[in-house]
Amino acid sequence: MYKVDLWGGDNLPPAPEVIALCKQHNIKRIRIYNPNPYILEALQGQPISVIVGVVNNDIPGIANNPSLATSWVQNNILKYQNVNFRYIAVGNEISPSLDPTIAPFVAPAMRNIHNALSASGLAEKIKVSTVLSMVVLGQSYPPSAGAFATESQDTFINPIIRFLVETNAPFLIDVYPYLVYVDQTNEVRLDYTLFTSPSTVVRDGEYEYQNLFDAMVDSVHSALEKVGGANVEVVVTETGWPTDGGIAATINNAKTYNSHLVGSVKRGTPRRRGKPIETYIFDLIDENQKSPELEKHWGVFLPNKKPKYHL
Repeated sequence: MYKVDLWGGDNLPPAPEVIALCKQHNIKRIRIYNPNPYILEALQGQPISVIVGVVNNDIPGIANNPSLATSWVQNNILKYQNVNFRYIAVGNEISPSLDPTIAPFVAPAMRNIHNALSASGLAEKIKVSTVLSMVVLGQSYPPSAGAFATESQDTFINPIIRFLVETNAPFLIDVYPYLVYVDQTNEVRLDYTLFTSPSTVVRDGEYEYQNLFDAMVDSVHSALEKVGGANVEVVVTETGWPTDGGIAATINNAKTYNSHLVGSVKRGTPRRRGKPIETYIFDLIDENQKSPELEKHWGVFLPNKKPKYHL
């Protein structure tokens, strides 16, 4: 499962070739940040499901005007009758601290998109959520202490969680052990980050952690439990490792991380043992127009569609 977009580079293959690449490598689920018509058209009739995003700047309008939500669904969902839409993500990594003018509108926009889907009979088939980042957690260590930032709970997180519980939709979050490692190289071991620790690194009550990814995801589980979301599924909509441009950014480390990730998520986390975690690798293809330099090198494939490494 991969994140796919065609806006971050000037040398990327056309959408039909990208979808063909996914089929060739048995990639059955992808995520796109916006309703890119070229990708959606290329997905028509294909055995690949997609998470499609509502761009952040569209959220206040959709929240305030249900007719805009209806138009969005008509133009970006109903128009593509033969695309297998999995989720609609209303916004990407919005937080009250970073996006104070948009954050209050996320939950109302989610509800309006959901209502528009309901009017078309699609609300059970296509779930509505929003993609958040770990910044929304006020505490994440140890995992059992995971909690959402208190200053944003009443106006941001709680309305979102209530909506997810009500509609049986998943909690979507981006999880980057790499970024934690880079930020705390003196405290966080590389093998713990790369899934290669030979033994337990963190003990948290009855739970033992050999990798940082599991600990981060379980801190989200703990945070959800504290706000009435114990039964909300967590879906990791981005994770990965860069091959260049930063500390420990090598092809070997990226292959190690993503290869172990694929096996680990099938087993679940210590708090949810045996429950696979739906997870999307960032990125499918390198995007040469992104900045800073690190952002250009997260792809598993090069723009010429050759793999940098095999999973």
